[in-house]
Amino acid sequence: MPRPKHLPRASNMAATLRILVRHDSGVKKLVLRFGFRSIFALGLAAAPMTVQAADAQVERGKYVVEIIGCTDCHTPGSLIGRPDTSKYLGGSDVGFAIPGQGVFVGPNLTSDKQTGLGNWTAEQIVAAITEGKRPDGRVLVPVMPSQNFAHLTKSDALAVAAYLKSLPPISNKVPGPFGPGETPTSLVMSVQPGDVYAKLPQPK
Repeated sequence: MPRPKHLPRASNMAATLRILVRHDSGVKKLVLRFGFRSIFALGLAAAPMTVQAADAQVERGKYVVEIIGCTDCHTPGSLIGRPDTSKYLGGSDVGFAIPGQGVFVGPNLTSDKQTGLGNWTAEQIVAAITEGKRPDGRVLVPVMPSQNFAHLTKSDALAVAAYLKSLPPISNKVPGPFGPGETPTSLVMSVQPGDVYAKLPQPK
């Protein structure tokens, strides 16, 4: 029978257990009491359960991502009605114009380390989603509805992070952000006043 794809190799588990014995007094006591073979066998038995739990978290994250519509703003083509599923969550090609702040393009959410979230921790992803705070300290603009996503449970927010980190890396650096005086290089979505607006009393 082939070894399950996500099951750690026995040699790696044995090496890990030996390191724990040297550095963790609790593990050392267990090994002294029950023996190395018994603890090692227990680790092998627990590994599939750990994998199942991780897979369940990723599946939950995928469900939440689809429900809250992340792909609308982070998959190229979605905002013009032609989503490119080969670049799912790989970054938009349309920017949002915010008066007085500039134009912002939905970034790459895949695990790519150069252009995506590959170097972000799960906690940093959760902070961006629920608090609007990037690891570099920049606060995300309101078009990212973190004030709404703040109502996610901690487990669901972590599940979203786990799912995003599981996505295959897509190398795609989105343009921007563009300041108020800069010319965007992407398509731009903006709110334009129409006839109804023109008939409303205007502020003096």
